[in-house]
Amino acid sequence: MKKVITTLLISFLLVSISNAQNLFDYLPGDITYNETIPTPAEILGHEVGEWHITHDKLVQYMYAVAEASERVTIHEYARTYEGRPLLLLAITSPENHANLDQIMENHHALTDPDRSSQLDIESMPVVVNLGKSVHGNEPSGSNSAPLVAYYFSAGEGEKIDAILNHSIILLDPSLNPDGLNRFATWVNMHKSATTVTDPASREFNEVWPNGRTNHYWFDLNRDWMPVVHPESRGRINMFHKWRPNVLTDHHEMGTNATYFFQPGIPDRTHPLTPQINQDLTAAIAEYHADALDAVQALYYTKESFDDFYYGKGSTYPDIFGTIGILFEQASSRGHAQESVHGVVDFPFTIRNQFLTSLSTVDASVALRADLHEYRRSFYRDMLEEASGAQTRAIIVGDYNDSGRNFHLADLLSHHNVEMYELAQDFEIDGKEFKQGRALVIPTEQTEYKFIEAMFETRIEFPDSLFYDISTWTLPFAFNMPYVELTSRQFNQNLLGDLIIEPQLPAGEVVGGKSSYAYMFEWDEYYAPRTLYRLQNLGVRTKVASRPTTVNTSEGPKEFGYGSILVSLGIQDVDEDRIYETLAIAAEEDGVHIYSIHRGLAAAGVDLGSPSMNILEKPSVAILAGAGISNLEVGEIWHQLDQRYRIPLTIIDKHRLGNVDLNRYNRIIMTQGNYNDLSDGAVNELKRWVRGGGVLIVQRSAINWARNQDMISIDQKERVETDQPQHLPYIDMQATRGAQVIGGSIFNGMLDITHPLGYGYKRSEIHIFRNSTNFLEKPENPWANPLYITNDPLVSGYISDQNLEMVADTPSAFVSGYGSGRIISFVDNPNFRAFWYGKNKLFANALFFGNTIHGATTN
Repeated sequence: MKKVITTLLISFLLVSISNAQNLFDYLPGDITYNETIPTPAEILGHEVGEWHITHDKLVQYMYAVAEASERVTIHEYARTYEGRPLLLLAITSPENHANLDQIMENHHALTDPDRSSQLDIESMPVVVNLGKSVHGNEPSGSNSAPLVAYYFSAGEGEKIDAILNHSIILLDPSLNPDGLNRFATWVNMHKSATTVTDPASREFNEVWPNGRTNHYWFDLNRDWMPVVHPESRGRINMFHKWRPNVLTDHHEMGTNATYFFQPGIPDRTHPLTPQINQDLTAAIAEYHADALDAVQALYYTKESFDDFYYGKGSTYPDIFGTIGILFEQASSRGHAQESVHGVVDFPFTIRNQFLTSLSTVDASVALRADLHEYRRSFYRDMLEEASGAQTRAIIVGDYNDSGRNFHLADLLSHHNVEMYELAQDFEIDGKEFKQGRALVIPTEQTEYKFIEAMFETRIEFPDSLFYDISTWTLPFAFNMPYVELTSRQFNQNLLGDLIIEPQLPAGEVVGGKSSYAYMFEWDEYYAPRTLYRLQNLGVRTKVASRPTTVNTSEGPKEFGYGSILVSLGIQDVDEDRIYETLAIAAEEDGVHIYSIHRGLAAAGVDLGSPSMNILEKPSVAILAGAGISNLEVGEIWHQLDQRYRIPLTIIDKHRLGNVDLNRYNRIIMTQGNYNDLSDGAVNELKRWVRGGGVLIVQRSAINWARNQDMISIDQKERVETDQPQHLPYIDMQATRGAQVIGGSIFNGMLDITHPLGYGYKRSEIHIFRNSTNFLEKPENPWANPLYITNDPLVSGYISDQNLEMVADTPSAFVSGYGSGRIISFVDNPNFRAFWYGKNKLFANALFFGNTIHGATTN
């Protein structure tokens, strides 16, 4: 495809940006600029790149530009956990602004084959979304945003007019405001008047947890599909409102690197992404190459990064007919840092991100007809494929748990998926679905490809290396039964009400106020929140370790393992307050609570039975700090804080020896290095467990506990294989990488009579694993309530050697240590806050860990 290197790019050729602190060192010199538009320095109080921009200043400048320019509108689309606004600027010509509703209508019509053929795509503006710095400590993207805003709002001349007439530029100046502000504070507080470039300087070495993540220490670049967090939920809403033709995702990488832009590694593009997507990405890449060639910058493509996981910012758009593009700039990680290429200073990194923002817009304008045609053909071909697909609909849901049903519907609704409540009870292939307690998803709909990507299982891959996880099958993540219906099995009578905005169904106190007791089952997702409400009120609670059937106002009702009993005769709390709390919990948590008026069971154990174990309110602490996974600590913090409303004390591990552990009855240790704990701290922790505490260890923390002789379990010996005497040097990375489990799904078996299995109705469960920590099963046969089966792989990549190793290994086991318990999770039960199907396991460890009988521990 023929292109002309514009004078805009040539004008940069002789410009040195090193230590630049002047706006016009960045800007193209081939156009003039409207002096009524405020420059960044006039609002920020410093030049771009002189200091790291804080989020409040970034917001202030964006609003100033929007107020001064008729080309710019601004919209706040979400707020972070810390209350910072997320903004989207729409920059285009005044004429396009006046006709924006019709432009958006035509743009959406490209997804409808009945209308798209009638559109004049040559005259339609292209929509380009420039997304900046989803990782807060990769700040050159967000710091380039004021330059982008100024250039397109203040630039004057025929070229700018042509660009704005033919495009709508959506500028998202900070995808992660909390992380950006955290990092800016760090580097600015360490900036010296005399430039310090030594990589050993504190400026370049953030303390834990660093600024990459959001408030709860989540990587927001893995949240485009799960949409757990407000930043992602708002951003995805904007994506589907605008449906950009091109979306950019500006990142940073190691200081000794150069500059990367997609296309990525060809063999690691998801098979559902059409080849034309990669072809157009390559065509756009020519413009980036021209821009960077003109300033003598080094760069590369088709290495290091893939386009596989649809939960990432540069890959998510690919399943919706958009071109997603990843940019990675070698980071200064501060204001100026030495590298193998010389000193990398902050303005240099900003310049490159600014240049590729402009080249993205230039390419999109030049290729706009091709991009529109791609969008049109993507949905035309997809709907044609959907109409001939063997699967006509998917039914998915768990009639025992409206909470997980709600969260799945909520996730899908953010991605424009058409779905319905199940209109009638339905049973097929031994799977039972209840009216109103399952989703029906017809496949012949606009987002067929996204649905296929979310429900597929895949075990064969052209490449054995993955930048992220290799599978994410949603019904397995939610631990839900599902079926794919053929045309003979599906009929329209299964479709109930269309689901637009899913809501968690309210529960109720069945039978009203009681004078004797209340009970509720443990199978609902938010039952732990209900239990903690009661415990925090001072209510004494018990858990049923055996099933019971008692009479209720609706007749005999069976309560299974893990059901919660509130006996009024043993309470110090006023009965009216208990009832009021239960009524609120039923409504807000979706839990059905039953009034019980008699302690004698109709079947099973009576309510005064020794099998009704008294519970203690969890008082929970977690170890954090350098060497510990901030992601896993953040997942647990989020789970307890946002979902269960349980306070969590986060203790820096180096302070462990100075903390009174008697304040807590649960302590958590996640993936990390604990070898630097002092002998005194370790001894105090051991004393605490022996005295009756429940220690929850996760992933590599298990190995630490083994080394401390706190748990006894053996590593599984790796099967010896014939190793060639000589291998090509070039194959080293691929050969070693093939033994990594980046993230795959395995068949598991759960003992649902065990306290860790309370609330589960089926023994079959799906386990997500992203490690190669293979252990032998415990010697005690009752100590291993969750294990991976002998027929393990369900979806995802694993090498043949590791597949043999993972079979019949524990995923969770329980050890006794004095009077205490150590609960070991080999696999993360809270992965990225969207593996909803295993969250209950972790809740069970918190609430019921101390009830596990000593004879069943290892």
